[in-house]
Amino acid sequence: MHRDTICRLLVEVGEGCAKIMDERMRDLSCRRIQVDEIWGFVGKKQRWITPQDDRNRLGDMWTFVALDPDTKLVPAYRVGKRTRPHAVAFMTDLSERLANRVQLSSDALNTYVDAVERAFGADVDYGQAVKFYEAEPIGPGRYSPPRVVDQQKIVIAGSPDQAHISTSLVERQNLTMRMSMRRFTRLTNAFSKKVENLKAAVSLHFCHYNFVRLHKTLRMTPAMAAGVDNRLWSLEELVDRTSK
Repeated sequence: MHRDTICRLLVEVGEGCAKIMDERMRDLSCRRIQVDEIWGFVGKKQRWITPQDDRNRLGDMWTFVALDPDTKLVPAYRVGKRTRPHAVAFMTDLSERLANRVQLSSDALNTYVDAVERAFGADVDYGQAVKFYEAEPIGPGRYSPPRVVDQQKIVIAGSPDQAHISTSLVERQNLTMRMSMRRFTRLTNAFSKKVENLKAAVSLHFCHYNFVRLHKTLRMTPAMAAGVDNRLWSLEELVDRTSK
């Protein structure tokens, strides 16, 4: 089949997956949520952007991800720029999917503080895990991730349990994304040419992750662990549901 045919199918299925996620991720009883963002790009990297390019559709793109560390469920995500409006939209979407007060953990991205306040108000226990890294290595190991040399846990709002202020598991989700979606793999020539393709790929990934893929530790899907669904979906069923 021609690659354009595959891309059109990807967008169609991805848009269907986005609808499934929007419909099923409601009234969730998560106790804790970790949030993070993962970098990617569309069309070209940011340093090659010209004044004639549409900066909303090209260059750096970030995927905001929320993860329940207990059930491993991903209740919300958003593809966009790493800006305050996108952070607010992401947090607002997340807050509307939760049925109770939660403990929220994030990294030290400044826009999160305002976004959480706007989305949750005072109805959240929020803390930040601030990590400090060693200098980037020079030489053969320069592409290895820098080593964490220190971490501070900061209470931002409410009364979060400091033992659970962490972003470790949602950062591990970044690896799952990079291993599952080639366009997120570092140091390759794989990337999205259109923002619609990136959004469709992310929606397909998270819908498959929540409903189809068995989690090795849980021995069930995150959707089953969170009580969103009571059985394992097949990939064929997932694709069939996107056409309804």
